[in-house]
Amino acid sequence: MKRTLALLLAVSLMFSLAACDTTNEEETASTDTDTETTTSGTAENETYIFTDSAGREVEIPANIERIAPSGAVAQIVLFSIAPDKMVGLANDWSETAKEFISNEYLDMPTFGQIYGTEDLSLEAIAAADPQVIIDIGEAKGTIAEDLDAIQEQLGIPVIFVEASTATMPECYETLGKVLGMEEEGQVLSDYCDEVYTLMVDTMAEIGEENKADLTYCLGDSGTSVIAEGSFQAEIINLLANNVAVVDDPSSKGSGNEVSLEQIYNWDPEYIIFAPDSVYSEVGDDEAWQQLDAIASGNYYEAPVGPYNWLSSPPSVNRYIGMLWLAKLLYPDYFDYDLYEEAVRYYDLFFHTDLTQGQFDALTANSLLTVNS
Repeated sequence: MKRTLALLLAVSLMFSLAACDTTNEEETASTDTDTETTTSGTAENETYIFTDSAGREVEIPANIERIAPSGAVAQIVLFSIAPDKMVGLANDWSETAKEFISNEYLDMPTFGQIYGTEDLSLEAIAAADPQVIIDIGEAKGTIAEDLDAIQEQLGIPVIFVEASTATMPECYETLGKVLGMEEEGQVLSDYCDEVYTLMVDTMAEIGEENKADLTYCLGDSGTSVIAEGSFQAEIINLLANNVAVVDDPSSKGSGNEVSLEQIYNWDPEYIIFAPDSVYSEVGDDEAWQQLDAIASGNYYEAPVGPYNWLSSPPSVNRYIGMLWLAKLLYPDYFDYDLYEEAVRYYDLFFHTDLTQGQFDALTANSLLTVNS
C-alpha cells in the first residue's frame, strides 16, 4: 500500500509540475502579447509608437539604420549625428561643401525637399528605401496633414522634430533616442546648449540698449533682407538690433525684397552681406557709399562652407554663425579664439579637421580687420 501511495503521489506530482509549466507558458505568452501594445514584431523588426512634435502618433522601427532627410535643415542635423545612417540627401552638396565633406558622402542620391523648394521625388526616396523620413525645423501650419499624406503615399513613416536655435539641444536628445545614438545625441545637445547659453547670458550683460544696429542683405542686388521676426533671423535678432522691420516677414531664405532707399532709412551701423551677393561691389558703388556702414567700412560677408554660417538653411550651421557674429560685433565681451571654436565645431558637425588655411579662407571677408 505504501508503495502504491508513493507511486500515486509521484504521478500526481508529475502532473502538478506539468500543469505549472503550462500555466507559466500561458502567463509568459500573455505578458508578451501585452508588450506588443507598444512594440511589435521580432527583435529585428520591432516597432513602437512615437509621438512627434506635430502631435502625430507614428509607428517607427525600434532599430533604425536607414534614414532620409525631408529638407535642407534636416540634412545638416542628421548628417551631424548619423551620417552613416543616411540613404540620401535633400539637396546636392554645394561646390564649397566638397572641401569639407568626406568623399563617401558626396555622391549620395538626392530626393528634393518637402518644403523649401517643394520638389520631393517620391520615386527617388522610395527607391532608397529608408526606414523613416525625418523632418526637422519650424512647424508649418499644415505640417500634420502634409506628413500624413506623404506617409500614406510612400508607406514609409514620416516624423517631425521641431527645432529652433533655442530648442536644438532637445532636438538632438530626441534624435539620439530615436536613432539608438543617445551618447552622440547628448554630445551635440550639450554643445548647442553651451553655445546658446553663452550667447543669451552675454547679450543680457550687454543689454538691449547696447545692441548693434544691423541689416543682413542678400540677393543679386543686395536689397533683399532677412527681416526681424522671421525664422531665418533668429540669431540676428538675438545678437543685434535687426533694423530690417517689414510688415510681413518672410521665413524663406530669399528674405524680403526692399529698396536701397529703405535701407537708407534704416541706416544700420553694420551690414552683413550674404555669400554671392554684392559685398565685393558696394565699396566702389556711389549709391551704397551713401550708407554710413559702407563708408566707414562696417560691412562684411557671411562665411560659407559647407553652408552659410548665418542662415539658408536656418539649421545648426547658425551655431558657428553665432560664435562668429558675436565676436565681430562685441569683441570685448566674447574673448574666445574663433579659430579654435571653428575647429571644434567642424569636427562635431561635419566630421572634418578644419585647418588654419581653410579658416582664413572662410573668414577672409568676415572679420574686423577686413575694411578697417
